[in-house]
Amino acid sequence: MRQLTLDLLPESPPSLDNFVPGANAETVAALTEWLAGSRPDTSFCLYGEAGCGRSHLLLASGFAYVDTALNPSLTGVGASEALAVDNVDQLDADGQIALFALFNQMKMDGGLLLTAAPQPPAHLALREDLRTRLGSGLIYRLQPLSDAEKAAAIATLARERALKLSPETIGYLLRHVSRDMRTLAMLVVALDQYTLEQKRPVTLPLLRELLSLEHDA
Repeated sequence: MRQLTLDLLPESPPSLDNFVPGANAETVAALTEWLAGSRPDTSFCLYGEAGCGRSHLLLASGFAYVDTALNPSLTGVGASEALAVDNVDQLDADGQIALFALFNQMKMDGGLLLTAAPQPPAHLALREDLRTRLGSGLIYRLQPLSDAEKAAAIATLARERALKLSPETIGYLLRHVSRDMRTLAMLVVALDQYTLEQKRPVTLPLLRELLSLEHDA
């Protein structure tokens, strides 16, 4: 039996359409308006706990994207009409100076700066002048999905593939798999593919079998 890993599964690029909003409908609507140029603010900050969808929305924006967890100094990042800076709380001293300068340049040029962090700008350990700049724009909190919202999202994804998942199967996924929607959505794709290959309906034994394939030698 061939080995199947999540890393090899096809994945849809993050978009506003495939983001599961849950309690974040107002935030997503405000972001959509801002991206369309309907709001005058230079910056838009999304904050919330890990797994709430911050990175998904930054990537979905279509802006030039930089993750400061990987590039804390913003090395090679120049002024842009549209820039998305993820994990802005991870900026080092040079990166904070660079983002401050970028913000000022983009404000003069009419650019848009989208940022994300675990906390709102006022609570971040950043330079005061940078906190002030980021705090002057739009600030929205992203709420994590509840278990019920995740279950509903999984059921919707399955229905779109004509895949029948029982509440018991969905509950098993939520208890035994990483609970972020990216992983859960990828598993629905994998489960659909696996049922077609095996020509068997979805059952808990089949789901356990699929999940065990990652660990097969």
